[in-house]
Amino acid sequence: MLHRRPLLLRLAAFVLAPVAGLALLPVVAVAQERGPHDAAAEQFVAANGTRVLAILNNSALDKAQKEQAFRGLIDQIVDVPLVTRFVLGKYMRTITPDQYQRFATAFRRYAEGVYQSRIDDYHGEKFTVSGSIVRKPGDAIVTTTLFGGTMSNPTVVKWRVLGGAGNFHIVDVQVAGVWLAITQQQDFVSTIDNAGGNVNVLITQLQNDHGGAIHRRG
Repeated sequence: MLHRRPLLLRLAAFVLAPVAGLALLPVVAVAQERGPHDAAAEQFVAANGTRVLAILNNSALDKAQKEQAFRGLIDQIVDVPLVTRFVLGKYMRTITPDQYQRFATAFRRYAEGVYQSRIDDYHGEKFTVSGSIVRKPGDAIVTTTLFGGTMSNPTVVKWRVLGGAGNFHIVDVQVAGVWLAITQQQDFVSTIDNAGGNVNVLITQLQNDHGGAIHRRG
């Protein structure tokens, strides 16, 4: 069975939608982060909170239109091709071009099916950017905190951001101490391993699940 925390599910449904509140709050320096920080990466996360807010609060858009706008936003701020290749792990070296195209399509639809079903689930959550740490040039972790609304306790969310000013992209998100792309890779590789290395088994599972079904069962 596929893991119940697909990357784009959590990125869009759990993290990105509530980031709307970020536009209303100041960027705050974080004392616990050590070493160099990346102010530009922090601003990238903050600025896109404003963009999310504009989508979610636009009463002129119906749900389908919001989903379409959200999809476009993800394409702009997440390196979807890089994430797609990463989650295949060792099988990225052996997958055929045809299998890859089918996998990429199925993975995208699988994740979209979940976040689209949850786009209206958040009410009043807020988001603060609390700092960042540079792993190496062009590779930073931005720390944020999600709180309020329907949440009983604040949640620390960390974003791995690659690139530089004007060309940042998100490649992973850590929620509750779990890096989601890494977890998704482990799950997908395990599924293929259990199928004797047959990537088509994973593709079929993704195609049949349609994204939302797994989350609704979870």
